[in-house]
Amino acid sequence: MKKLISVVVPCYNGEQYIEKCLENLLSQSCKSLEIIVIDDGSKDNSAAIARRFPVKLISQENRGLSAARNAGMDCATGDYIHFFDVDDRINNTFFENLLAAIVQTDADIACSGMINEPAPRKNRIYNKTELLTDITAKLEKTNVGRWGYVWRYLFKLDFLKKHALRFEQGRFIEDLPFTLPAVFFAEKLVLVPGAVYFYRLQQNSIMTNNNFAHRRKRFRDWQHIKKFRKEFANKHNFRIPGVPTVGFKALIVKYFG
Repeated sequence: MKKLISVVVPCYNGEQYIEKCLENLLSQSCKSLEIIVIDDGSKDNSAAIARRFPVKLISQENRGLSAARNAGMDCATGDYIHFFDVDDRINNTFFENLLAAIVQTDADIACSGMINEPAPRKNRIYNKTELLTDITAKLEKTNVGRWGYVWRYLFKLDFLKKHALRFEQGRFIEDLPFTLPAVFFAEKLVLVPGAVYFYRLQQNSIMTNNNFAHRRKRFRDWQHIKKFRKEFANKHNFRIPGVPTVGFKALIVKYFG
């Protein structure tokens, strides 16, 4: 039986991106995709454009990115799930390569490479398939403690449900409190060559909006993330590589990490 991947695409006022996004997904070499578009209260033509494509469209009142991702998780019927941002893109064999690796190794998570267009120093490409089971190796090879991006990962849906992993609502920075526990709890995680996610940082996005209230909330949410990260690592007795907590090194990571 073919394994199905549910691809959750939250969309809020994304009419300039949604068409190319869905074309990118539908041109994938892997055709076992359930594409779920969560229209998060858009006031533009996002939903109307999405209806032109063979996707599952769910409309809800605007509740934010985390709520949209959780809604997608709740209605997903696939064996695996991926969270895709509407303004990004992937190479055409992205899901084919992730699916082959996760099925072959029976891993809980498959991790792709990434091209981080606004921050090239964070680019990461894997040249060979590598199965990881040790927590230190998983943290070092993914760098999840510093780069929490959820779109790097393909998850077993049952694995997420088993550990009751959900996105925390009401936060601007929501990935890391989801991905760090997921990587920690995964009995097996596989790194996958030939699967590359291209991350773009658009103007007026959550991370670029310079409105004072927005910047203040973003700062508070970052403080919340750092507290969560520290407490989770302490609770489970591990150290996050590259995340010093005091002194000059901490300042270096803060401003250049």
